[in-house]
Order: sequence, then C-alpha cells, then structure tokens
Amino acid sequence: MNTAKKLQIVALAALSLGIASLCSAQSDAPYTEGPVWNITMVKAKYGMGDEYLKGLAKTFTGTLDEAKKQNLILDYKILLGAAATPQDFDILLMVESKNMAALDNVREKADPIARKIVGTLDQQQAIAVKRLDIREIMGSKLMREITLK
Repeated sequence: MNTAKKLQIVALAALSLGIASLCSAQSDAPYTEGPVWNITMVKAKYGMGDEYLKGLAKTFTGTLDEAKKQNLILDYKILLGAAATPQDFDILLMVESKNMAALDNVREKADPIARKIVGTLDQQQAIAVKRLDIREIMGSKLMREITLK
C-alpha cells in the first residue's frame, strides 16, 4: 500500500472518530432548550384598555389563529394585569414559535395572513396609527423557554 493511500485511511479514521465524539457530546447546561417566545409589553392609555383589547380581538387574534392553523406558530397568549408602577406595562402579548429557525422569513409568511385578516397595507397602517392613541409599546423581547434538568 502506498503512502498516499495510508494517509487517506488515517485521515478518514480520524474524521470518523471526530464526528462520533461530537455526536456523543452533551451540553453541560443545566437546562434543555424549548420553544421561543416573542413578548411585547404594552401599556394601555388610561381608560383605553378595553378599546385596545377589542381591537386585538379583531386583528391580533384573527391573524395568529390563522398563523397557528398554518403551523407558523405554536400558540399565543395575552396576559392582562395591573401595572406595578406608572411606567409599567399592563398587557403582555406572547407568541410562541417552535425555534429560532421558525422566525426566518417570517414577514413573507405573515404578510399574506395580515392582508387576508386585516386588509391592505393602507388599512393595516391606519389601524396601527389609531392604536398610537390608545396604547404604548413599552418594549419587546425574544426569549427561549427552557426546562431545568
């Protein structure tokens, strides 16, 4: 057997062992990763909470129900509670996705649903502008759900 052939066999064996060790390696993290949540913190303006929630019932839930039917999201939740301080949010909008990869090209997937449920881009923008009068977005976070080991 020539030297080149021996080197190929040794390299192939080393590569095989390296891949095997990568496959058997486990994370030392004290948790396993789960789905991803996109969380939006909203502060309804004084006396406008019900009006804001009525609007969400038409657009937000309709859009996300359709996204759920199309397996674009796993679930969504709306949490309502008293603000802890005058600067705090009182509504949480939470959308659950299978993983980070599910968020790739999300606009291409969501735009047709928004047109179907809410209407044209002009109609969508009009609703967004109207909402400026009744709520304030305090912030958004993308967080991963974990299960502790």
